[in-house]
Amino acid sequence: MFDLVKASTRKPELYATSTDFCRIFEKNMNRLYLLSLLLTGSHAVAEKCFVQGLADSKESNPVFKEWAESWARRTIVQNAIQIIRPKPTDLADPDVALGDTGLPAEIAAILELPAFDRFAYVLSVLEGYALQECALFLDCTRGEVVAARMRALQEVVKLMKSSNRSENIHVENQVQRENTALNDFSRLAATA
Repeated sequence: MFDLVKASTRKPELYATSTDFCRIFEKNMNRLYLLSLLLTGSHAVAEKCFVQGLADSKESNPVFKEWAESWARRTIVQNAIQIIRPKPTDLADPDVALGDTGLPAEIAAILELPAFDRFAYVLSVLEGYALQECALFLDCTRGEVVAARMRALQEVVKLMKSSNRSENIHVENQVQRENTALNDFSRLAATA
């Protein structure tokens, strides 16, 4: 029998459940998988990262329901870092050959970046993490993140221009802002 008193006094769940995380991963599957792909640079590794992100989200310490979507994205980022282990000294071209997969030029341009530059770009520019937080994620200095992000922005603009696309104005403006900020930072460092 349904007890109206118990039903009206029951507190809503404060923490996300396994079911909540499954729903989040299902609802945001394309976005979360794209994040995995952009970070890892490989479809096979992105799938592994995505699945592990779901498992980690479900098995993690309790997370408030309101934070669950952010937590899901964070587990994807953490898994990608654990799998790829990007380092500032790894400036070689990626060894991933995606071929002509029909990916949009913007995504293909990001996938062609070296791993560390790709992580710095995706985390700081696309995901909006602060430079210091990126440095903590990637176990490096803030300056290394700034330099990698700048290289990535310049390379993405170059690749976008070579694809003859007109939508690269936003990226070019971002590069100009980054150049100005980098010059300001260099002047401040020189005077300190």
